[in-house]
Amino acid sequence: MATSALPSEHRVVVVGAGIGGLVSALLLACRGLPVTLVDAAPAPGGKMRQVPVDGVLIDAGPTVFTMRWVFDQILAEAGVGLEDLLQLSPLSVLARHAWRGHAQTLDLFADLQRSADAIAQFSSPAEARRFLAFCAQAKRVYQTLEGPYIRSERPSLLSMGVDLGPRGLAVLAGLGPFASLWRSLGRHFHDPRLQQLFGRYATYCGASPWAAPATLMLVAQVELDGVWAVEGGMHAVALALAQLAQRKGVDVRYGQPVQEILVRQGRASGVRLADGSTLLADSVVFNGDAHALASGLLGAAARTATRPTARQDRSLSAVTWALRARSSGFPLVRHNVFFDTDYRSEFDDIFRQQRLPRQGTVYVCAQDRNDSDLPAGAPERLLCLVNAPADGDQPTGSSARSFDPSETDPCEQRSLALLRQCGLNLQWEPHQILRTTPQDFNRLFPATGGALYGRATHGWMSSFSRPSAQSRVPGLFLAGGSVHPGPGVPMAAMSGRLAAATLLAHLDSTSRSRRVHISGGISTPSVTTVPTA
Repeated sequence: MATSALPSEHRVVVVGAGIGGLVSALLLACRGLPVTLVDAAPAPGGKMRQVPVDGVLIDAGPTVFTMRWVFDQILAEAGVGLEDLLQLSPLSVLARHAWRGHAQTLDLFADLQRSADAIAQFSSPAEARRFLAFCAQAKRVYQTLEGPYIRSERPSLLSMGVDLGPRGLAVLAGLGPFASLWRSLGRHFHDPRLQQLFGRYATYCGASPWAAPATLMLVAQVELDGVWAVEGGMHAVALALAQLAQRKGVDVRYGQPVQEILVRQGRASGVRLADGSTLLADSVVFNGDAHALASGLLGAAARTATRPTARQDRSLSAVTWALRARSSGFPLVRHNVFFDTDYRSEFDDIFRQQRLPRQGTVYVCAQDRNDSDLPAGAPERLLCLVNAPADGDQPTGSSARSFDPSETDPCEQRSLALLRQCGLNLQWEPHQILRTTPQDFNRLFPATGGALYGRATHGWMSSFSRPSAQSRVPGLFLAGGSVHPGPGVPMAAMSGRLAAATLLAHLDSTSRSRRVHISGGISTPSVTTVPTA
């Protein structure tokens, strides 16, 4: 059925200036639609935020730039190149890893053979060979899933099987039926430290390695395709996209909280702002946690847009420390990971016991470093992170969860002790640190409990559990890390691209009931299309 408005007259309101909302707004404006982008925050970025500490700005959200092709293709639609907007520096050292009780560290490199040589020296030549086999399988998995999953509107079991074909199904079958990432890693590696290292890929999706599907090994290929440092930090990506969207005609309004998504005659018709004013629209793109809709935070009429996320299905949250500190003893690179001895206990504590881990892995992003050291004694910007349970919204009362200093201070001391055991000493003054807990993340991103990745990617069916770009409310489309294809900066950007493509497909009566598949351009109906629910 054709729409009543021509595309050039079809007004769109995008709610949320995170990466998904920015991409949707930009691409829709490039197609000639009038777009208004609103966000409660005073600046773009959403979770990709910066915080001031001791007179400097520190990235306090995502810190890794990967999958450059996603942004190259998005910006090509806008008629610009990525190099026109951002200054990127490729990292030769992807990450440096250390373990409590082990003097050795292990670097992974952008060069595959260099990583294999490092693993041979760190562990054994046999483990290096297993690593190369692991990476070969990860590449096959990535190449298999990129089109049918990453570039496509949320698949069903039927459409996934059709899109994969016999060869693709054989690749996934090679992982083992319903295998977890941890089980798969046990078949690839004998050294438990390497299982621990690559098991961390599950946390990139807010999951436990013991419950995440084996397909998440594809992160290895994502990193081998390139990791970059962004001049000005990851927040510069959001700023650049917001400025470009404005140049393309998007009306960007910060400091404008949305109180309600309006629904008239069963269709999204605009938004009501917190000040009582309304913005009417023919379509709305919601770039926020999908559970905020299902919980009624954006009004009763929008509750049916998607199903709620149960507390037990929430992804990881975090406790973070943004520091301006002096470091000594350990040669930091841009990305550093410090492991404790009992890895499983970390996820048992978080997902089963709902408490801060007693032996948590500590990630440290040294934001003033690339592959080289800083001058000795120079203060630097650091973000330290420990995974945490996403229950920052428990009600007040005798059983309230406050994440107050009585809980977070011991976690901080345990984390610092782990860093010291691995050789890293940090020194800072009280005014040179900003702490953030799951409760703080819940205040920043309401209805999440502090979950940073939407639903946890647990179980082989998790690929089909995230909401689609097309919600259950006509005219309301979804973007962001809580919807398909998942969390992380490039996946959230792809969700924004899919939301824009799906909206545009709905303006075309010939493709209204077809799944959208992203190819080289913004969108084309897939060669193999099936009706969407």
